[in-house]
Amino acid sequence: MKFRAHDTFFIRKGWLNKGMRNVNNDPAVFMGANDNPMDVLGIGANMVKALRYWLQAVGLTTEPTSGRRVQSFTPFGELIFRVDPYIEEMGTLWLLHYKLSTNRDDATAWYFFFNEFKLSEFSRDDFIAQLTTYIRMNNEEVSERSLEDDYSCIINTYVPRVKSNPEKVHPESNIDCPLGELGLIDIVSKKDKVHKKSPPKADTLHPLILLAVIVDQACGQQEVKISSIQNDLCNAGKVFNLDIINLTTLLYRIELMGFIKVVRTAGLDVVRIESDMSFLDCVREYYRVINGLILYQRGES
Repeated sequence: MKFRAHDTFFIRKGWLNKGMRNVNNDPAVFMGANDNPMDVLGIGANMVKALRYWLQAVGLTTEPTSGRRVQSFTPFGELIFRVDPYIEEMGTLWLLHYKLSTNRDDATAWYFFFNEFKLSEFSRDDFIAQLTTYIRMNNEEVSERSLEDDYSCIINTYVPRVKSNPEKVHPESNIDCPLGELGLIDIVSKKDKVHKKSPPKADTLHPLILLAVIVDQACGQQEVKISSIQNDLCNAGKVFNLDIINLTTLLYRIELMGFIKVVRTAGLDVVRIESDMSFLDCVREYYRVINGLILYQRGES
């Protein structure tokens, strides 16, 4: 379990591109072996620490647990850096969110919020009370201040300031988190500081992104219950706030593409995966579909 590793800084627009670009140029950029990372990255010391953490939390980079702590791209990170380095596609945001919300070890509060936290409408106290219970059940102890900071960071990650503080928003500001575009958290009452989980906005979640998650969570199985896709920890229903109507609609869209078969017989509703594509294969297919032949022109197959 890990809490407050972001040092209260949520992901800012442009940060992930800046981090990937500099890791590509110098894997030891965060170590300061060659140059001061604050000078190279153009951000303060605490922000450098946060960016180093976020690159790993969203699955773009990894570091060894011992020895020289240089960063390297994960296979997922290599693909994103090649095809969407500026994080411009909605599918990229969904994938980053998926990696973050299933990262129980490094982003425990995010994992808990989307997978274990049962309330659809909630306050900070609701979340902290349930998270504290979860932590104690796992024989851990974490300060309440750390949990409060994680909660605030979650809200700032998914609620754009144009909703929370519109009077403080300036056109040139880039302080918002790009994951706020997903619309997964909304405000119920500013006065009472109550929020709610929201389903994805119409047509923002591409069927191939959903397929990538289903394949990833299937772990090689060719048949998956629809109820498992909706209700299992780390699966699409949980991490994308999908109700059964939205999920079913997306599943039939994937079926029309020929990658799955939705089978409803004898009261058993299952998805039969009719492709041998891996998670990364599905991600590549997504970028191929939205960009035409760009991946092939770049040598990707």
